[in-house]
Amino acid sequence: MPLSRRSFQSLCAAGAFSLLAASALAQTFPDKPVRLLVGAPPGGTADIMGRVLGEGLSKEFGQPVVVENKAGGAGMVALQELSRSSHDGHTILLAISGFLTEVPHAFKLPVDPMKAVVPIAELARTGLFFVGNNAVPATNLKEVIAHVKANPGKISYASYTAGTVSHTLGLTLNQRAGLDMTHVGYRGSAPGLTDVMAGHVQYMFDAPASVLPMYKAGKIKVFATTGPERNPAAPEVPTFAELGYREMTELPWVAMFVTPDVPAAAQSRLREGLLKVLALPVVRERWKDIGMAVPPTPAPTQQALIKTLQDESAKHAKKLADIGFKPE
Repeated sequence: MPLSRRSFQSLCAAGAFSLLAASALAQTFPDKPVRLLVGAPPGGTADIMGRVLGEGLSKEFGQPVVVENKAGGAGMVALQELSRSSHDGHTILLAISGFLTEVPHAFKLPVDPMKAVVPIAELARTGLFFVGNNAVPATNLKEVIAHVKANPGKISYASYTAGTVSHTLGLTLNQRAGLDMTHVGYRGSAPGLTDVMAGHVQYMFDAPASVLPMYKAGKIKVFATTGPERNPAAPEVPTFAELGYREMTELPWVAMFVTPDVPAAAQSRLREGLLKVLALPVVRERWKDIGMAVPPTPAPTQQALIKTLQDESAKHAKKLADIGFKPE
């Protein structure tokens, strides 16, 4: 049935009102303090990044940005807190890509993170370092492999969270090199590295931000990086690919997430603010200091990030299936 003139005018008015409302939201958002949730304890890579970004966003938005550590449950504690909060963009979640691409395949979760959140912007990317206690009789990867084989059933490696790439890399190395290292999962980088330095576990896969201060202080050994290239912050450390283990190449990335139903205007303003903060020289220099690479320019779109997450999820599902890993 054809629209009457009055109906057509009403539709136009409604459309115009929606556009004005969205524009008004974009101009006024945020209008109260922003909660930045970090699914990791203080001291780790995610926590360091969250506090740097929180300070920058606070200046950009003119509102306080409060960083809250919500560690545990392979990221589910932070996700549940995000879900319980108002879905208006004033609560955001900083998480590593593996939270969506690996954890759901490693654990039986009550919800699917891939459906529960959407990425706003990529924040950084980097390979992990394979590190060891200073007392282990190894100075390179070849000697590490010999050490593990000489001590069957006695060697363990830590991950910053079970089910993430820091866990599955050890499984891959076990399979690829014929090792039997036992996995020990932790709630974050800091407690894992503490136990590595204390000798409670011998090895660990961890991010540069956590590793570099300990490495430069001579408190741990670093044998290789999973990045496709050597990390500029530690150029003497070879890549796994250089050493003949190309399957160990991984480049985890970190992003900011919100629930899918956050208004588009709020998502747009959050993304705009994040990209502005990431472009600041002080932030780029801080990322360099902690061994993180800033996102490429132009920054990947939200749709591109979603596609990357989907592709990586499929890849890691196959990897876990290939090594016979069963969800816990």
